[in-house]
Amino acid sequence: MFKLIKKANIYAPESLGINDILIAGDKILKIEKNIEISGLGNLDIIDLGGKTLIPGFVDGHVHLIGGGGEGGYHTRTPEVLLSHLTRAGITTVVGLLGTDCSTRHNESLYAKAKGLTKEGVSAFMFTGGYKVPSETITQSIQKDIVFIDQVIGLKTALSDHRSSQPTIDELSRMASEARVAGLIAGKCGRIVVHLGNSTQGFEPLFTVIEQSDIPISQFIPTHVNRTMHLAEQGMEWLHKGGYVDLTAGINPDKGARGSIKASDFLVQCHTKGIDTHKVCISSDGNGSIPIFNDKRELIGLKVAGFASLLYQFKEMVLTCGMTITEAITPLTQSPAECLGLAETKGQISPGKDADFLVLNEQLDITHTYARGVCHLKDGVSLIKGTFES
Repeated sequence: MFKLIKKANIYAPESLGINDILIAGDKILKIEKNIEISGLGNLDIIDLGGKTLIPGFVDGHVHLIGGGGEGGYHTRTPEVLLSHLTRAGITTVVGLLGTDCSTRHNESLYAKAKGLTKEGVSAFMFTGGYKVPSETITQSIQKDIVFIDQVIGLKTALSDHRSSQPTIDELSRMASEARVAGLIAGKCGRIVVHLGNSTQGFEPLFTVIEQSDIPISQFIPTHVNRTMHLAEQGMEWLHKGGYVDLTAGINPDKGARGSIKASDFLVQCHTKGIDTHKVCISSDGNGSIPIFNDKRELIGLKVAGFASLLYQFKEMVLTCGMTITEAITPLTQSPAECLGLAETKGQISPGKDADFLVLNEQLDITHTYARGVCHLKDGVSLIKGTFES
């Protein structure tokens, strides 16, 4: 099936201006000012009339099979539904486990990633979780990454009263195992590191890179905008050449006291002259948002959604004055590169997957295309998950 997108104002993320896009199956075949096609009986022509077209969001931190559980069995959050992703503009998603590695399992996470891929988006996963030694499918970090197609790296947790409090040696060993596996398998092999509210923050990570040969790029510290202390350490980490992952839903305007919005983090980086090419923004979607008091007692619980990605994108453009290119890069190209998916994801370019969003003048998503298939049209979900009503 061929599709011809006419008169799209393309941000790839760089601005390409008004162009046509020819799609063959699930791939972008050609981008030119004016593409004329004849002799194809199955050609679908879509005229965007100058509307903005951007890459689909690459969300590197989602609890695909749910998370939570800190308040008992009834507080386990639900699984992700396909249309919840595509309505939010997410065409590539990476799942992981959180606090609960007892009632949640990497085997189930793998099955969910395979299922979502079958339903039309591109889904991957990190093995492991908060628990150390890491819970894996094959009982080996390296074998999970090397032999299981959907597994691209490892997850662990630091600086949080819910983590397993791994030592520096344990953290170094896990990072090394994931790195070697990534080299063997041609995957990113990175280790996503959940960072909590503990005052030590990044310190274990700084110690690892200072005391070992493990490169700083091996780690993806996440929730870096959770506190100002973490944000300041995150900027230092960026300055040294590392990746950071910001959580779009962490927002002081929405009750996250002491935090900093992802958009404001980027503005501060620009003000300080810090390169933001390695800044990623993810949703933490379907994860729990536990609220603890000063005694580490649970006093409330919420569920993270997916709309925060678009919210932060619009905030960057409409409030912070960033260009569309600057605003979409941490949601598309940067995470694709960080996750080892840049060969096919994160850009509007010939040879890449046909994952893209169409935006109206208010920068709201009207259409979502995943692997060349329209999932959302004029704000209405055309394709839903297998058991969605």
